[in-house]
Amino acid sequence: MTDNPSASPGVPGDEPDGTDGTAIDTTVPHSARIWNYWLGGKDNYPVDRAAGDEYRAIYPEIVDVARASRRFLARAVRFLAGEAGVRQFLDIGTGLPTVDNTHEVAERVAPDIRVVYVDNDPVVLAHARALLTSTQATTAYVDADLHDPGRILAAAAQTLDLTRPVALMLLGILGHIDGDDQARAIVARLLDALPSGSYLVICEGTNDHYQSGVEAQRLYNESGAAPYRLRSAGQIARFFDGLELVEPGVVSCPRWRPDLGDRRAALGEMDQVAGVGRKP
Repeated sequence: MTDNPSASPGVPGDEPDGTDGTAIDTTVPHSARIWNYWLGGKDNYPVDRAAGDEYRAIYPEIVDVARASRRFLARAVRFLAGEAGVRQFLDIGTGLPTVDNTHEVAERVAPDIRVVYVDNDPVVLAHARALLTSTQATTAYVDADLHDPGRILAAAAQTLDLTRPVALMLLGILGHIDGDDQARAIVARLLDALPSGSYLVICEGTNDHYQSGVEAQRLYNESGAAPYRLRSAGQIARFFDGLELVEPGVVSCPRWRPDLGDRRAALGEMDQVAGVGRKP
């Protein structure tokens, strides 16, 4: 997400009518649209705003969490395209496009960027055209589910050279896989297909600090929307087993390499952690 989500090019009503298999259910709250609402965006419906208000009433910090996550994405991509020299990105769990999507941040650092976005949500698919607009970077969109890493890799290989380093971006998506063993197996399957010098980027919600956040998530999961599982920071750190963690490691989201003078880095411990690891 972004500090200026109202810049998102789509509005409710622009979505497909369902004749192409991308019908959108506006009677059930949707995480991407709620996220958009928390940040002041317009790509949401009354059911999303109601669910977002209920969540925020219990856990007001969620707005800070959403914004910190988006800022982390920008900092991580700048590091990868700059200092790390990565030119290829596989962004799974894309979410609704706003400004400063992965390719937009990366191409400011290096114009020869290739980015494959992956999501299996009709809401995101309806807006995918916005992700594919770039004056420099080569971009593609894959309609696939994280539970099927083989399909993702096969489709990504049409745009990315999987013999060269790739940044695997998994932001806010692993919580949709309930089992720890299954989630780690999927991440391992994706990393196994990438060469040495590739990177894993994770940003996920945690249950370490705020019981109000745990309660808000429990009620949301019971609403009929797609559930999301909060994990501890320690559980999330395990996804980086075997990788070389980039300093400062897996930390509260605003504290991962904050921009100089960014006062938000002093927000304290947040129930959202982030990290970047390099495949040796």
